[in-house]
Amino acid sequence: MRKFHVASPEEIKSGGTTDVYFQRTMEVLKTIGKEKTRVVMEVTTGGLPKGWDWGIICGMEEEMYLLEGIPVNVYAMPEGSIFYPLTYNGIREPVMVIEGEYGSFGHLETAILGLLCQASGIATAAAHIKVAADFKPIYSFGIRRMHPALAPMIDRAAYIGGADGVSGVSGAKLIGKEPVGTMPHALIIIIGDQREAWRKFDEIIDEKVPRIALIDTFYDEKIEAIMAIETLGGKLYGVRLDTPSSRRGDMAAIVREVRWELDVRGYKNVKIMVSGGLDEESVIELSKAGVDVFGVGTSISNARTIDFALDIVEVEGKPIAKRGKASGKKQVWRCQNCLTDVATLMNERVEKCPVCGNTEMKPMLQQIIRNGEIIAEMKRPSEIREMVLNNLRKLITVRKQFNKHQK
Repeated sequence: MRKFHVASPEEIKSGGTTDVYFQRTMEVLKTIGKEKTRVVMEVTTGGLPKGWDWGIICGMEEEMYLLEGIPVNVYAMPEGSIFYPLTYNGIREPVMVIEGEYGSFGHLETAILGLLCQASGIATAAAHIKVAADFKPIYSFGIRRMHPALAPMIDRAAYIGGADGVSGVSGAKLIGKEPVGTMPHALIIIIGDQREAWRKFDEIIDEKVPRIALIDTFYDEKIEAIMAIETLGGKLYGVRLDTPSSRRGDMAAIVREVRWELDVRGYKNVKIMVSGGLDEESVIELSKAGVDVFGVGTSISNARTIDFALDIVEVEGKPIAKRGKASGKKQVWRCQNCLTDVATLMNERVEKCPVCGNTEMKPMLQQIIRNGEIIAEMKRPSEIREMVLNNLRKLITVRKQFNKHQK
């Protein structure tokens, strides 16, 4: 019997985690001699959670490892790309295209989608919270709410989506960063006195770790903030409020009060960090109230998945698709000025942006696997994240300019 209820990489790659109907499909096709039918399939979604109109692609590195060695050609948007459910011309936007004999990869459809759907959902949620925080630091603290086997994937996706760091030890190792986080309530409660806990932390923990005092264990946040500066003085980097919902009240007012008490005592440099129950809406409010840093948990780690689908759009070179999907192998062209996307057939191109008239249109679907061989460059998570942040800033600027023009 398994000790942990998780699949091995070998099981995933061999199709052991597939839905049974794909196994039965393969059995039928082999029996009638059609398993070698050549198809083109594309990954698209018709919509995003919470009414969002853009998302962040994540999971492509694992897709490459999944499909490596299988005789297929794969085209995809680079990991970390912004994507839209629909292109400007109203076509579902392909984020990945797979072509080859259906029998060689059809049994992997469940895994192909699973790798993209969850990671992209997490990266998308992190990106929207990063924007909501006006690009202030956010940290991913939510792996305790999820199966531990998924912790590295969750932290990597959150980081790529814009999180500045992660609390998970294995996740931090995967992204090549030091894990972040100072102390839980357990430390303070076991020691029995918050001031003594802060002192012992300062005495024992490596000085490279910032001294961020948790200030809501026993007393009011304002009182504990004052106690923290009296205890640690100039060593104090920040204070963290993780106030439970039963005591939270008007959190923005509490933050403003703590900020005031720190400032009047000459500690304007001390950061205020808030964690616990945060989402896009509360981050917007608290950022305006003066929060400097956010520790975001479940709303990132348990983000709603992106409902991607993998559909046949071409069989033996002939365009064909089910109702609601557009047939034919496609390319997505992105305006490098206003980030508008236009879909065409793969052998066509777009010379000029239909929105701003810019002539710099970039094909977004790049070949990453050629006949089973990975040909794409593997970028470090930090490089992908930097691209994401640059594109997010550009997207927000473009939209502000558009809204201003509309007014």
